[in-house]
Amino acid sequence: MRIPVHKACLALMYACGLRISEAATLEIGAIDRANMQLRIIGKGDRERLVPLPQPVLDGLGALWKTHRDPRWLFPNRSGAPANQQVLRRTFQDAARAAGIKRRVTPHALRHSYATRLLESGVDTRVVQILLGHVHIATTAIYTHLTEPTRVSLKAILDGLMTGL
Repeated sequence: MRIPVHKACLALMYACGLRISEAATLEIGAIDRANMQLRIIGKGDRERLVPLPQPVLDGLGALWKTHRDPRWLFPNRSGAPANQQVLRRTFQDAARAAGIKRRVTPHALRHSYATRLLESGVDTRVVQILLGHVHIATTAIYTHLTEPTRVSLKAILDGLMTGL
Protein backbone atom coordinates (compact mmCIF):
# COMPACT_ATOMS: atom_id res chain seq x y z
CA MET A 1 0.00 0.00 0.00
CA ARG A 2 1.38 3.43 -0.95
CA ILE A 3 0.21 5.39 2.07
CA PRO A 4 2.12 8.66 1.37
CA VAL A 5 0.62 8.79 -2.13
CA HIS A 6 -2.86 8.00 -0.79
CA LYS A 7 -2.57 10.49 2.05
CA ALA A 8 -1.45 13.25 -0.33
CA CYS A 9 -4.24 12.42 -2.79
CA LEU A 10 -6.91 12.50 -0.09
CA ALA A 11 -5.47 15.73 1.35
CA LEU A 12 -5.62 17.32 -2.11
CA MET A 13 -9.24 16.20 -2.50
CA TYR A 14 -10.11 18.04 0.72
CA ALA A 15 -7.96 21.10 0.01
CA CYS A 16 -9.38 21.62 -3.49
CA GLY A 17 -12.82 19.99 -3.42
CA LEU A 18 -11.97 17.28 -5.93
CA ARG A 19 -13.89 14.17 -6.85
CA ILE A 20 -11.93 10.96 -6.40
CA SER A 21 -11.88 10.42 -10.19
CA GLU A 22 -10.39 13.90 -10.69
CA ALA A 23 -7.71 13.47 -8.05
CA ALA A 24 -6.63 9.93 -8.96
CA THR A 25 -5.93 10.84 -12.58
CA LEU A 26 -4.21 14.19 -12.04
CA GLU A 27 -1.20 14.77 -14.20
CA ILE A 28 1.89 16.73 -13.16
CA GLY A 29 1.05 19.31 -15.85
CA ALA A 30 -2.21 20.18 -14.06
CA ILE A 31 -0.25 22.17 -11.48
CA ASP A 32 0.25 25.85 -12.24
CA ARG A 33 2.90 26.74 -9.66
CA ALA A 34 3.20 30.37 -10.75
CA ASN A 35 -0.51 31.09 -10.19
CA MET A 36 -0.99 28.58 -7.35
CA GLN A 37 -3.78 26.83 -9.23
CA LEU A 38 -4.76 23.34 -10.21
CA ARG A 39 -6.34 22.69 -13.61
CA ILE A 40 -9.08 20.09 -13.25
CA ILE A 41 -10.89 18.26 -16.02
CA GLY A 42 -14.20 17.34 -14.41
CA LYS A 43 -17.45 15.73 -15.46
CA GLY A 44 -18.32 16.24 -19.10
CA ASP A 45 -14.67 17.13 -19.81
CA ARG A 46 -15.28 20.61 -18.40
CA GLU A 47 -12.17 22.40 -17.24
CA ARG A 48 -11.96 24.46 -14.07
CA LEU A 49 -9.19 26.13 -12.12
CA VAL A 50 -9.08 25.83 -8.35
CA PRO A 51 -6.78 27.59 -5.90
CA LEU A 52 -3.92 25.43 -4.64
CA PRO A 53 -2.87 26.29 -1.08
CA GLN A 54 0.89 26.73 -0.59
CA PRO A 55 1.23 23.99 2.07
CA VAL A 56 -0.49 21.52 -0.26
CA LEU A 57 1.71 22.56 -3.17
CA ASP A 58 4.79 22.08 -0.98
CA GLY A 59 3.56 18.63 0.04
CA LEU A 60 2.96 17.64 -3.57
CA GLY A 61 6.48 18.75 -4.47
CA ALA A 62 7.93 16.65 -1.65
CA LEU A 63 5.79 13.66 -2.71
CA TRP A 64 6.89 13.95 -6.33
CA LYS A 65 10.53 13.76 -5.23
CA THR A 66 9.78 10.32 -3.76
CA HIS A 67 8.40 8.84 -7.00
CA ARG A 68 9.49 11.20 -9.84
CA ASP A 69 6.81 9.87 -12.17
CA PRO A 70 6.96 11.93 -15.38
CA ARG A 71 3.19 11.97 -15.88
CA TRP A 72 1.04 11.10 -12.87
CA LEU A 73 0.85 13.08 -9.66
CA PHE A 74 -0.37 10.00 -7.77
CA PRO A 75 1.05 6.95 -9.55
CA ASN A 76 0.57 3.39 -8.42
CA ARG A 77 3.47 0.93 -8.35
CA SER A 78 3.04 0.00 -12.00
CA GLY A 79 3.20 3.63 -13.15
CA ALA A 80 -0.52 4.00 -13.85
CA PRO A 81 -2.72 6.55 -12.04
CA ALA A 82 -3.82 5.69 -8.51
CA ASN A 83 -6.60 3.13 -8.29
CA GLN A 84 -9.84 4.71 -7.07
CA GLN A 85 -10.97 1.57 -5.24
CA VAL A 86 -7.68 1.39 -3.34
CA LEU A 87 -8.03 5.09 -2.43
CA ARG A 88 -11.58 4.43 -1.17
CA ARG A 89 -10.33 1.55 1.01
CA THR A 90 -7.52 3.70 2.39
CA PHE A 91 -10.03 6.43 3.24
CA GLN A 92 -12.41 3.99 4.93
CA ASP A 93 -9.54 2.42 6.90
CA ALA A 94 -8.49 5.90 8.09
CA ALA A 95 -12.08 6.73 9.06
CA ARG A 96 -12.34 3.53 11.08
CA ALA A 97 -8.98 4.21 12.74
CA ALA A 98 -10.30 7.67 13.68
CA GLY A 99 -13.28 6.06 15.41
CA ILE A 100 -15.87 7.05 12.81
CA LYS A 101 -18.58 4.41 13.02
CA ARG A 102 -20.89 5.32 10.17
CA ARG A 103 -20.01 4.52 6.57
CA VAL A 104 -18.25 7.44 4.89
CA THR A 105 -16.80 7.82 1.42
CA PRO A 106 -14.04 10.06 0.06
CA HIS A 107 -16.79 12.28 -1.39
CA ALA A 108 -17.25 13.53 2.19
CA LEU A 109 -14.00 15.46 1.64
CA ARG A 110 -15.65 17.38 -1.22
CA HIS A 111 -18.71 18.06 0.95
CA SER A 112 -16.43 19.29 3.74
CA TYR A 113 -14.59 21.60 1.34
CA ALA A 114 -17.83 23.18 0.13
CA THR A 115 -19.24 23.51 3.65
CA ARG A 116 -15.99 25.07 4.91
CA LEU A 117 -16.05 27.66 2.11
CA LEU A 118 -19.70 28.55 2.68
CA GLU A 119 -19.20 28.84 6.45
CA SER A 120 -16.26 31.16 5.76
CA GLY A 121 -18.53 33.48 3.80
CA VAL A 122 -17.59 32.50 0.25
CA ASP A 123 -20.45 33.26 -2.14
CA THR A 124 -22.45 30.25 -3.32
CA ARG A 125 -21.78 31.15 -6.97
CA VAL A 126 -18.00 31.04 -6.33
CA VAL A 127 -18.39 27.64 -4.65
CA GLN A 128 -20.39 26.49 -7.68
CA ILE A 129 -17.52 27.47 -9.99
CA LEU A 130 -14.87 25.86 -7.79
CA LEU A 131 -16.80 22.59 -7.62
CA GLY A 132 -17.53 22.63 -11.34
CA HIS A 133 -21.31 22.42 -10.95
CA VAL A 134 -23.33 23.37 -14.01
CA HIS A 135 -26.44 24.17 -11.98
CA ILE A 136 -26.57 26.27 -8.81
CA ALA A 137 -29.17 23.84 -7.44
CA THR A 138 -26.44 21.19 -7.22
CA THR A 139 -24.31 23.53 -5.11
CA ALA A 140 -27.32 24.43 -2.95
CA ILE A 141 -27.17 21.02 -1.25
CA TYR A 142 -24.09 22.30 0.59
CA THR A 143 -25.98 25.23 2.08
CA HIS A 144 -27.56 23.06 4.78
CA LEU A 145 -27.77 24.57 8.23
CA THR A 146 -24.53 23.78 9.99
CA GLU A 147 -23.93 24.73 13.62
CA PRO A 148 -22.06 28.01 12.90
CA THR A 149 -24.79 28.95 10.42
CA ARG A 150 -27.48 28.18 13.02
CA VAL A 151 -25.75 30.37 15.62
CA SER A 152 -25.37 33.22 13.12
CA LEU A 153 -28.98 32.88 11.99
CA LYS A 154 -30.24 32.88 15.58
CA ALA A 155 -28.35 36.12 16.32
CA ILE A 156 -29.74 37.77 13.18
CA LEU A 157 -33.31 36.68 13.93
CA ASP A 158 -33.03 37.74 17.58
CA GLY A 159 -31.87 41.16 16.43
CA LEU A 160 -34.70 41.50 13.93
CA MET A 161 -37.34 40.53 16.46
CA THR A 162 -36.10 42.71 19.32
CA GLY A 163 -38.57 45.45 20.13
CA LEU A 164 -41.52 44.07 18.17
